[in-house]
Amino acid sequence: MSRLREWLANGLLITDGAWGTELQVRGLPPGTIPDTWNLTHPERVEAVARAYVEAGSQVILTNTFRANAIAMHGSTEDDLDAINRAGVALSRHAAVEALVFASIGPTGKMLLSGEIDSEQVTAAFAAQARSLAAAGVDALLVETMSDVEEARLAVDAARRTGLPVIVSFAFDSGKNKDRTMMGATPESVAEAMVEAGADAVGANCGVGVEQAILICRRLRAACDLPIWIKPNAGLPTMEGTAVRYGPSAEFFASHYAALRDAGASFLGGCCGSTPEFIRALVSAQRATL
Repeated sequence: MSRLREWLANGLLITDGAWGTELQVRGLPPGTIPDTWNLTHPERVEAVARAYVEAGSQVILTNTFRANAIAMHGSTEDDLDAINRAGVALSRHAAVEALVFASIGPTGKMLLSGEIDSEQVTAAFAAQARSLAAAGVDALLVETMSDVEEARLAVDAARRTGLPVIVSFAFDSGKNKDRTMMGATPESVAEAMVEAGADAVGANCGVGVEQAILICRRLRAACDLPIWIKPNAGLPTMEGTAVRYGPSAEFFASHYAALRDAGASFLGGCCGSTPEFIRALVSAQRATL
């Protein structure tokens, strides 16, 4: 039995919520790469992790979404290694009994346009994965992907560490908001990631909780892997210069049973979701036991 399935032996696990918006609440200036705060403001980064643990998260992520050599072009190899290792250490210190899954985000460049090539992508993801694994994470999460080929390269690089690898896509395009920006469907994503050797597949960001149920159901029907689901707190709207998300934590959590029944193995929140959302999910889970 894989480590992921061992962790899931007693049922669905509650993950954490958004990190970027929580760091912004703690003073992260617009335009600042959040990952750099692992070194410059470690106490604030750890406070986010601790807030989710206290809310009941059984899995928390790391503040390392952009810490690869392409997304953070200009950073030295040593700086990136330090940022990744610090991100793991901060989440691990806050975790208590929670699992720590390291966040690996996309490069931000397009393979299809020739901005970068597959060798550069693989090297960037492999270096990040090595740093995260050496720092002692439980699993690696390749998240917010839109390009199946980039995700395939990331999974291949991450698998070299020997750790469980989860890969999650952002479905936010198409008439029904059920395709990635590059046009991939839940079915094509699931098939490709099974072939790539991922240990779990899922969806994060992109859509709110209601649409996530449909995407979750389609991922579940397309493969036998555990399903990772982290919907947005709702669709973003602008209020002056601030971005606001809705609806409420209670509305979000009211879909717990539907997401569980749709096949979710890991469930949390993405953009706009706060520790309050996780606390509400935990309450909804307990009410079904």
